[in-house]
Amino acid sequence: MDPRDDILRLENQLCFAIVTAARNIVSIYRPVLEPLGLTHPQYLVMLALWERAPRSLGELAEELAMESATLSPLVKRLEAQGRVTRSRRPYDERVLEIALTDEGRALRAEAVTVPEQIMERVGIDVAQLVALRDGLAPFSGRRDSPHANPGARVGGPAYT
Repeated sequence: MDPRDDILRLENQLCFAIVTAARNIVSIYRPVLEPLGLTHPQYLVMLALWERAPRSLGELAEELAMESATLSPLVKRLEAQGRVTRSRRPYDERVLEIALTDEGRALRAEAVTVPEQIMERVGIDVAQLVALRDGLAPFSGRRDSPHANPGARVGGPAYT
């Protein structure tokens, strides 16, 4: 076999490893998030809102790298659970604003154990997690990637 053929083996493809890992990550999160009544995408929405709320649906979609049409049903389900509110901004009714309810804010106290549980299930520590996250930065398309913004620092704490 020609050694150049090895480069096209499925098991050698970064894209395949990332897609497989992403699918597996969601299945690792499922039993940890289930007691909180959250799916993995809902957890991501709540993480963003715990950082800063209220914010518009568009801002939230951009932060989460999702289409507004994909995000909207997630937010509606969170609203039905009593965790967020959706309302039009009084000064610009075109903007749908997403805010946390008291229940949504209180859920953060329960969710604080999620990162530790995930690291335990996967068998990695914070330093390994930081290295993995930072290693993926060039592929993330995020503003904070050093390749998207030369000179930017990606480091810092990583939590699942």
